[in-house]
Amino acid sequence: MKKDTHPDYHFIKVQMTDGTVYQTRSTWGKEGDTLQLDIDPTVHPAWTGGKSSLVDSGGQVARFNKRFGGLTLGKK
Repeated sequence: MKKDTHPDYHFIKVQMTDGTVYQTRSTWGKEGDTLQLDIDPTVHPAWTGGKSSLVDSGGQVARFNKRFGGLTLGKK
């Protein structure tokens, strides 16, 4: 196996937005560094699997469907 091909894998601390800290291994930073998160993974939809909802502001979706609703991409 070649030497110096893999990044340094070491322990760091991760600080959540609520102040809780846990220790994990990572290639980020240096040994003992603290990674402070800007987004809370306990409520952010990227981590919680939250469903995105389509907000129809000003009737944009209704206007689009009225204009292009009957449009199909196949032969009739």
